[in-house]
Amino acid sequence: MARVIVGATPFHGHVSPVLTVAADLVRRGHEVVVYTGSRFEERALATGARFQALPPEADLDDRKLDTLFPARATLPPGPAQLSFDFENFFLGHLPAQVRGLRALLAKFPADVVLGELGFWSIPVLSLSTAPEERPRLVTLGSVPLLIQSEDTPAFGAGILPTPGEEARARNRAMNAEVRQVFAELQRFGEATLESLGVTMPDYLFDAPFRHTDHYLQLTVPSFEYPRSDLPEHLQFVGALPPASSGDHVEPAWWPELSAGRPVVVVTQGTVANTDLNELVIPTVRALADLDVLVVAATVREDGPDLVRRALATVPDNVRLASFVPFDRLLPHTDALVTNGGYGGVQTALYYGVPLVVAGASEDKPEVAARVEWSGTGVNLRTSMPEVTELRAAVQTVLHDPGYRSRAGIMAKEIGQYNPFEAIAEIVEMPAHR
Repeated sequence: MARVIVGATPFHGHVSPVLTVAADLVRRGHEVVVYTGSRFEERALATGARFQALPPEADLDDRKLDTLFPARATLPPGPAQLSFDFENFFLGHLPAQVRGLRALLAKFPADVVLGELGFWSIPVLSLSTAPEERPRLVTLGSVPLLIQSEDTPAFGAGILPTPGEEARARNRAMNAEVRQVFAELQRFGEATLESLGVTMPDYLFDAPFRHTDHYLQLTVPSFEYPRSDLPEHLQFVGALPPASSGDHVEPAWWPELSAGRPVVVVTQGTVANTDLNELVIPTVRALADLDVLVVAATVREDGPDLVRRALATVPDNVRLASFVPFDRLLPHTDALVTNGGYGGVQTALYYGVPLVVAGASEDKPEVAARVEWSGTGVNLRTSMPEVTELRAAVQTVLHDPGYRSRAGIMAKEIGQYNPFEAIAEIVEMPAHR
């Protein structure tokens, strides 16, 4: 069987999908080493894999970013924050990440290195070493496609594509403008790779797509904008199935999920949930007097208490939860209100649940735009929607059957894919060296 290194930037949203894949590869009998931040060691070992922590210089705890980097919290979402993250995390820690990976390869000569989009060691290996002299490289796409294309607007603004030559001309102009916006970051990236003996031949954000052997996008084609110029080695493999909740104890209110009222779940995911006033609390207020059951999945231990303190009284139709398994909850759900984390949206569509999306940080505007474009939900185009906006959007999704229908069609398409089989097929290919 194959020897596989599974690598990830030490952020929860980057680590979770690769751990899901690592667990499946272990079940198939492959020898797997997970290479990421030390805070994920216990979760990695639970998959049955071995674990190697990133070097200390690259071993971040993403729960403490605003404390460790206070300047980051002052930056607005968008180019400024993205540039900061690349300079300080993705590229800033790349030399240490690559050094640690090469040391790991020296003692564990892997057949395959598999990582997520932010694991920049993969393009470095691709650019620095001939295919026959290195492991096979596999990249998982756990954010919307951000590689530039003349068929789509530039990534970041959440602008929907339109057909025709006039639109393509607009897209080319937007892409050129974005390259100018990130010109300083491009120079930083080129200098970083130069320090590793590698020349950057592409636009910075295109490099991870172009310099890998296999790029596997973790969704289905219907969730992405059509493009005529994707690299041949890029393929859609479907959404990862949600992690099993195992022996999770269901709360006392669980039978209410089947009592006949529409169930609306609201969450801010695992990353942008520092301030529950952005989405969770406004949604609770917005739906307080509707004939629905609201489940506030705060994804933090103190989440229910924070919501209680923010409200004079918790509405009778609201159930507060810290951690609640989505593989059990979403099959009972009629609408998900979310800030647009890619994995969470894919999980909702896996179960055919229509969405209301309100997000502005990271890749969330682009996720929300694809929800709008695919007809599977409502895009509120803000991270802090008003109570009236939320109320109207949820009622629209609940009462217009088109959203549920299109989400159901998407779920059927997702069901036709098996990402684990697609990944295993690549891992188990004969060695190319």
